[in-house]
Amino acid sequence: MTELYSHPLKPRLRGASDSCLLHADQPTGASLMSLPDVEEHTESYIAIKHGDSSFKGIPTGALGGLGSIFGLVTAWAAYLDRDWEWVTYCLLVGLISFIGPFLWEVLRPLPLPLVINRRTRELYYEQDGKLYHTPWDGITAAAYEFATVGLYYGRMRHAALEVLMHRYDHPQERVIVPLGLPIGKRLSMQQGFWEYLRAFMDNGPWFDERGRHSESPEFNLSLVINKRRTSLSLDWMLLKEEYKANNGKNFLSATRFLLLLSGPLMFPIEVIQYFTYDVAKRRSHRQWPELVRERLRPDGPTTRLIDLEREQGPNV
Repeated sequence: MTELYSHPLKPRLRGASDSCLLHADQPTGASLMSLPDVEEHTESYIAIKHGDSSFKGIPTGALGGLGSIFGLVTAWAAYLDRDWEWVTYCLLVGLISFIGPFLWEVLRPLPLPLVINRRTRELYYEQDGKLYHTPWDGITAAAYEFATVGLYYGRMRHAALEVLMHRYDHPQERVIVPLGLPIGKRLSMQQGFWEYLRAFMDNGPWFDERGRHSESPEFNLSLVINKRRTSLSLDWMLLKEEYKANNGKNFLSATRFLLLLSGPLMFPIEVIQYFTYDVAKRRSHRQWPELVRERLRPDGPTTRLIDLEREQGPNV
């Protein structure tokens, strides 16, 4: 276990099988990597999914996707029988199975992401209408592994990455905020993700796979785009890579074949899921306080919230 220094996050590491404190100005030695938690990577900020936002769109994708497929298939069968009444009913079933869960999801508030602002060099987080923040410079994060045991899946390892933030204008109110979901991750992955954030803040907004500054956003945007690929496109891409690697011989395994067969079924489900999430995300951006919204604009102010607090004096 990495040596620990006195820090408010130190109690989070007690009892962990492996843990460490990460600092903004100290490399971890891990290879840089992005994680699926990254929602956006722009010139000004990185947004990290938070709370149950990672699951937004799944109900609409499942119900709407399967309902639409069922509606279209049965409508086609009714069309072949020239049963126009059943064609109408089947199409309505498919439409309602999409519109119902879609409206339910997009009209419910989407948890705002945790935002790391490169221009102001600070982090923002919102919970229950309360704004929390912390400067990036001098920040420390706790990374630690833990395990859960379930009846059906046995023992599963996870790794958390957490930072300490305080409420705007109420510095005595502090919360520990995770940078993404810990499920199924390893300590090395969280260290690599920390290097990704360090590269963005110090060498960004665009950088290469080693964290060095780059004038092209191609590498960074490709990471975000690849996370949004459907199962069908990912399986097809992996299949082509295996074909080239094996020179066209014995490249199609049984598992890959089954995945390709299921791809067309999953495609409409995933497309609807991503569409629902994008609509809900655009609506949620208006939930940020004006203080944050103006700082997320490329031409917005660069004054940190902590500096505003010092000028105005906190409410204690």
